[in-house]
Amino acid sequence: MTTVRFWAMAVCAAWLSAALVLGQDHGTTASVAKGTALSAKDRADIQQLVADYATFLGTCAAQDYARLFEPDGVFASGPRGSVSGRDRLIALVESERHCNGTGERRARPAPMVEIEAIPGGATGKAVLGNDGTYIDDAYVKTKSGWRFKLRQVITGQEKAATLTGADFQALRRLAGGGQYGDVWANTPEGWRFRSSGVVIAGTPAGVTGRVYLKAGGRYDDVYERTANGWRLKSRAFVAEVAPGPGGVAQQVR
Repeated sequence: MTTVRFWAMAVCAAWLSAALVLGQDHGTTASVAKGTALSAKDRADIQQLVADYATFLGTCAAQDYARLFEPDGVFASGPRGSVSGRDRLIALVESERHCNGTGERRARPAPMVEIEAIPGGATGKAVLGNDGTYIDDAYVKTKSGWRFKLRQVITGQEKAATLTGADFQALRRLAGGGQYGDVWANTPEGWRFRSSGVVIAGTPAGVTGRVYLKAGGRYDDVYERTANGWRLKSRAFVAEVAPGPGGVAQQVR
């Protein structure tokens, strides 16, 4: 199997997984998004969407950033979990280090995205930086233009563990559905959003997770990939939510 074919299949798998979790039928979706052909303008508009993402995130324009997503669109990564909803996406940006006095606020360079048309919209893939981190995107065309349905960030370390966007979707479902809460950290700038409550760490040595519970405490998980999909290898309940990095106090909301 060629590398190009492999990535194309991986992108389609990530989109199909996102569609199962998020749903596909939304009143804001424009009828032209139901075909599988993309015009030159569609491709240019999607690339501009990606560029706007880099600009708004880099300059801490949180509200503009949130507007780039469908109402139920999702940003997802191992450390941040699955983040959806306008208020949470705004909180996500406001919690970035460079938006809190650490680092420079500036428009970031936008990667060139490999765009593929699929029924209902499009997918995109691009490599970020030199550490192997890449993005799996899913886009839909709305009456207001192209928007993110999903942006999944996968680090080079997670890629080395052969984790895909579809794997992260499956792991979050396995972790426990709606029983977990958002994690907030008490920083010198005030309380800041940290994650959506399921933090997954993937390395070639294995995949682990921390599930922060609304009812209090957390689960420390170890996952394993089987012939029948992902399964829990072990789960340990911890009554206290430990401080975050640097001993920063945390709350689950």
